[in-house]
Amino acid sequence: MGLFGGYVIIFLFAAGTTTAVMPFVLKLSRRRHWLALPGERTVHTVPTPNIGGVAMLCGLAVALIVARQMDRFDRLFIGNSELVGVFVAALIIALVGLRDDIREVSAPGRVAATIVSGLVLVWFGVTMFYFRLPFLGVFQISGDWVPIVTVLWLLVMTQAINLIDGLDGLAAGIVAIGSGAFFIYSWHLSDNGLLGEPNIGPLIAVITCGVCIGFLPFNFNPARIFMGDSGSYLLGLLMSVSTSVVGGRADPSTQGFSGQTYFFLAPLFIPLIILGVPIFDVLFAIVRRVSRGTGFATADKGHLHHRLINLGHGPRRAVVILWAWTLLLSGFVLYPVFNPSANSIVTFGLFAIVLFLYTVLHPDLRIRRERMRRDSEVIESETK
Repeated sequence: MGLFGGYVIIFLFAAGTTTAVMPFVLKLSRRRHWLALPGERTVHTVPTPNIGGVAMLCGLAVALIVARQMDRFDRLFIGNSELVGVFVAALIIALVGLRDDIREVSAPGRVAATIVSGLVLVWFGVTMFYFRLPFLGVFQISGDWVPIVTVLWLLVMTQAINLIDGLDGLAAGIVAIGSGAFFIYSWHLSDNGLLGEPNIGPLIAVITCGVCIGFLPFNFNPARIFMGDSGSYLLGLLMSVSTSVVGGRADPSTQGFSGQTYFFLAPLFIPLIILGVPIFDVLFAIVRRVSRGTGFATADKGHLHHRLINLGHGPRRAVVILWAWTLLLSGFVLYPVFNPSANSIVTFGLFAIVLFLYTVLHPDLRIRRERMRRDSEVIESETK
């Protein structure tokens, strides 16, 4: 089947294991009363199991074990400890997230756990070597800066996924699309000899996509289980790893490839664009909370998905809209990679405009505004 066929097998094992383990996780969560309770800052209305990350961790473990048994992935395991480091770091951050799901962990404690996981990645060599900036060229990261860059990248990714996890199926769907798109991108680089080998990025990306797909049937509205912090931190770490070892290791001497534009965009900027929805939400949350004088860890209802609901979209439609935005951004980046001319990229711009207009000007919104206006008039007449 070739190497690509091997990635397909790993994807199926990651998805299948996550799905197969989920009923046992659901039973355990209900038996131990590990449930997310409804509150003023939540959308769900009934107590719901919230340790879905445990099943995702099982999917990761089984996928790595299967990959180790396949000859085509020997180059990623023999003489290379990176995948061991990834699993150890994933285990640490998922367990701390699980602890937070069961009994709240302070914000400094969660940050400390993320830092420890990042340092584990550094210890096992799961780091980026280069950072490419448009117009400014390629910068080699010195040894003193490697731990700092690795930890900061991990913090950004974990917080991005954690903050966007506010509606049924939202975070899992966005990460599935983003990691799937990034697998296609990294596979293209590897297939054209533009990645330093061995590179674990494509394998981690396809596993990430697999565990999300395996989780979604239980998480889409109405959700039977939430991923919890154990899941969001795990997905953030996996996305951090795949993007850093691909974007930070692309051949720095290559200035272009068959006229394609993705080297100009810079490998490390591609994951930022692919994960544009959650990362934008993080930046927006920082600005919003700083302007209000509240702590960054203080939960609120100002995220993108909350705003879509306030505009009149139901939870399902809000999730699908944000999935569509992620799919659009992913396509926006991948299209010029496979089409050197990239002239038809205007199509994606037009689609973005249509999607924006649908989001803001959907007829349901006008109906909602009209209903609110009538209700307001009735209240005013009653008070007079």
